[in-house]
Amino acid sequence: MGVLNVTPDSFSDGGRYLDPTEAVAQGRRLVAEGADIVDVGGESSRPGARPVDEATELRRVVPVVEALASEVRVSVDTVKPAVARAAVAAGASLVNDVSATLADVAAEIGAGYIVMHRQGTPATMQQAPHYDDVVAEVSEFLATRAAHAAQTGIDEVWIDPGIGFGKSHEHNLTLLRHLDRLVALGHPVLVGTSRKGFLGRLVARSDDGRPGRVPGAEVARIEDRLEASLTTATWAMAQGAAMVRVHDVLPTVQAAKVVAA
Repeated sequence: MGVLNVTPDSFSDGGRYLDPTEAVAQGRRLVAEGADIVDVGGESSRPGARPVDEATELRRVVPVVEALASEVRVSVDTVKPAVARAAVAAGASLVNDVSATLADVAAEIGAGYIVMHRQGTPATMQQAPHYDDVVAEVSEFLATRAAHAAQTGIDEVWIDPGIGFGKSHEHNLTLLRHLDRLVALGHPVLVGTSRKGFLGRLVARSDDGRPGRVPGAEVARIEDRLEASLTTATWAMAQGAAMVRVHDVLPTVQAAKVVAA
């Protein structure tokens, strides 16, 4: 799954593809690099992000979905029922729901559905995430929500542990370490770690002034997280994840071919 953010404030590529023409061109690049699905999102869900109004999100998303849907499978990354409906009407066939609240909508419009775990909202989720047992709690949540989605009549239900969504550094690593327990739930698992902050902390260089580090912070720059992103994507595939959501499609496709071989 290739990431296509048509937003001004997404953490990795915010503002780069806000223009529909640029967004469609980037979607086609992702397809040329081997993306099976292009995930179009018009509202940032990064930590601290503020919500956008429905009309703005529709204006950002629908033209891009319409242009790409005849060339590749398109998913819509949204938490708004109206945006999900409009995107599917425009050609999307999968609803990627970080709020885990749109199962009934996906059933109504005949779309596949991705249910993700998130603690809190983008505005608050990284302030003090807490779990007694992160793997057990995330697993129980996803199993319950996926069962509800299936009961609504949705044939295609994915689960996503929500790496970085209301999770500490250690929570993220623990979920990845025990990804096989999520796979064992019986639904196809989607994992999204691409370029995320916990990877930046893992690979940050310790010496001030050396390249690859955000000045004044113990974290690698977003553009210097490719190798870490590939490592976690490869790990996820080896543990049984059925799809990885990434910004860097070509190198991840190459990694997938090696895992498959």
